[in-house]
Amino acid sequence: MGMKLSEFEFELPKELIAEYPAENRDESRLMVVNRKDQSIEHKLFKDLKDYFNEDDVLVFNNTKVFPARLYGTKEKTGARIEVFLLRELNSQTRLWDVLVDPARKIRIGNKLYFGEDDSLVAEVIDNTTSRGRTLRFLFDGPYQDFRKKLKDLGETPLPKYIKREVTPDDEERYQTIYAKKEGAVAAPTAGLHFSKHLMKRLEIKGVNFAEVTLHVGLGTFSPVEVEDLSKHKMDSEQIEIDEEATKTVNEALKNKKRVCAVGTTVMRTLESSVNSNNTIGEYTGWTNKFIFPPYDFSIADCMVTNFHLPKSTLLMMISAFTGHDLMMKAYKEAIKEKYRFFSYGDAMLIL
Repeated sequence: MGMKLSEFEFELPKELIAEYPAENRDESRLMVVNRKDQSIEHKLFKDLKDYFNEDDVLVFNNTKVFPARLYGTKEKTGARIEVFLLRELNSQTRLWDVLVDPARKIRIGNKLYFGEDDSLVAEVIDNTTSRGRTLRFLFDGPYQDFRKKLKDLGETPLPKYIKREVTPDDEERYQTIYAKKEGAVAAPTAGLHFSKHLMKRLEIKGVNFAEVTLHVGLGTFSPVEVEDLSKHKMDSEQIEIDEEATKTVNEALKNKKRVCAVGTTVMRTLESSVNSNNTIGEYTGWTNKFIFPPYDFSIADCMVTNFHLPKSTLLMMISAFTGHDLMMKAYKEAIKEKYRFFSYGDAMLIL
């Protein structure tokens, strides 16, 4: 047995959990952790451009968060119910995988009503897990109208550890500026720090961009609960790597240029599509890859990431990439220097 769960525990003062994003995307703080010389530097996110040169590649996750949290009422009792849309199972029959809260009140056969005028109704078809249900939405009209209705009724799915009401700002700020393909229920948060201005500065330096897609699921927030990490089951998430991305990345690998994964989701996507000759191939499908120490990374040689929850799969990947002792040292320093943690928090560049 390798590393144990208990090695990924640390005390995080509550006040370091970022409730709001930085005023400007690229002015979050940036901790630069260098694996070669084991050094830690403190910068601003916009200083990222100083670490990349011509023909280096930054790989982004272009998934787009959809407003997955709906509030409705239960028929007869009128009790307020939160429904969190996880994934669409069938567009024809409007079947969705969801989580419901409070779960014990929601049984098969119940009808749920959404909107001021109850203009959207859903029927509970099945139980999937303790909080999971399958819903069938009853909606007269074309599919486009149905999706528009869901969008209008839904709100930005901020993570539960952000203990405040969603504001109109969140709709923009809990989304990367390059988000294109709708399907995530959580933002790929490392990407939230990139501004148009910073992207421009990187382009002027001749840095290349590649886009891949991983539709982030709620599993990203699930802590590991087994002491033996190899027994943890990851949620499957949909990924896509197209020809253009493989060309850009493989070219950089061939020319010994830097390949930087922007976020743990990008790292997992790249590592899920490695060919036998350590290049990446086109792929569309699902991944449930869980990266934890010890692990040999094949593609990216640096990464941008936020500061993660104790015992999370994300922290375990960072440990595998950074080296456990250096990562724990960096986290200790981050707490001492009052870096902001989690989705709306500060960032780390690991070289």
